[in-house]
Amino acid sequence: MATETKPHWSDTLSRRLANSEKENKSEDERKTEETALFTKYYAQLKGGGAEDHESYKTIPRFYYRNLWFLLDKHQVPPLSGEEAMINYEAYVLVRQKAGPKCRKFFTAKVYAKLLSNDPYGRISIMQFFNYVMRKVWLHQTRIGLSLYDVAGQGYLRESDLENYILELIPTLPQLDGLEKSFYSFYVCTAVRKFFFFLDPLRTGKIKIQDILACSFLDDLLELRDEELSKESQESNWFSAPSALRVYGQYLNLDKDHNGMLSKEELSRYGTATLTSVFLDRVFQECLTYDGEMDYKTYLDFVLALENKKEPAAIQYIFKLLDMENQGYLNVFSLNYFFRAIQEQMKQHGQEPVSFQDVKDEIFDMVKPQDPFKITFQDLVNCCQGDTVVGILIDLNGFWTYENREVLVASDDGSNTVDLEET
Repeated sequence: MATETKPHWSDTLSRRLANSEKENKSEDERKTEETALFTKYYAQLKGGGAEDHESYKTIPRFYYRNLWFLLDKHQVPPLSGEEAMINYEAYVLVRQKAGPKCRKFFTAKVYAKLLSNDPYGRISIMQFFNYVMRKVWLHQTRIGLSLYDVAGQGYLRESDLENYILELIPTLPQLDGLEKSFYSFYVCTAVRKFFFFLDPLRTGKIKIQDILACSFLDDLLELRDEELSKESQESNWFSAPSALRVYGQYLNLDKDHNGMLSKEELSRYGTATLTSVFLDRVFQECLTYDGEMDYKTYLDFVLALENKKEPAAIQYIFKLLDMENQGYLNVFSLNYFFRAIQEQMKQHGQEPVSFQDVKDEIFDMVKPQDPFKITFQDLVNCCQGDTVVGILIDLNGFWTYENREVLVASDDGSNTVDLEET
């Protein structure tokens, strides 16, 4: 029995567009339908990854139709799995036909970069097409961000980025449900992530180039997808559910409803197991108003504790642990903070763990260049900085480390652990 061959998506698209012309639709209607159809089939070809194509909707129609169909027309058999491929000769031929707007992408260097293990020396049409789409999108976004660069120096200040995001909100369907009264809090929440990670020296400005190079703008523009899954929204800092979650936690902590957080109120953050000594350092080092923390300072605090594996978060916590601003942690520093963990253990009726044992384990994990001092760079290089700071500032973090073998067994379904009985 003959196997029915499924038509290639580009052939389906061509027929649909041809039918559209026969239906006497206006030019604008045909353009709109063409973009929608291409986006649909392109997303299906890539496995339905809406986040990969939603940002491309602002790219000129030229790139969608002319470039893809030229590449598809000049594909060189055989297929590599399900991937259409093109060799260098056909690549040069498409370059000649693509026109001046697209010709600059067809360089030998780009072709060489996209070469993989194809036995015929070809590259994937989809990979090249994605490369061009990404380049065009970055160029357009660079222009868009530059409109908010008031000083014209290639940087955005906090107020500049706030204006950019505020004007972006109406274009993001996933934020349609936000009340306008929440816009200022949403903008603050979104902007803090950019500045926390991209402005580690706290200069008050970040390079547009750095904004484009990181993934945050992709996460933000992912909200253009009207069918974004619940899981994607929950993991996206910029989504409405995420922003409402963070702001809701802030309001829940604010027991006296004065719009600020005291040390006592902040002590209930998360599992309420952060040590008093660490919280003292937070209020000593971070910007406060009459000894209380505002929402913007709270956002930095949350970003640090929710992303402890990231260098920017480790740097934030390291500054709090480095009480004398020496640029390193010594045995005295570790002992000072771990004593608070020992006190919490006593309060829970547990036998305190010996500091000497913990100190040796920390130095074994970090393996600092200086055997008596641990620097910020040491914590980053060892790839276990999140574990080390967790041991020093949070009883729950210490118990997680102390019972790591039991917890791994528990994940396998073979055991469980009750921290109160450990």
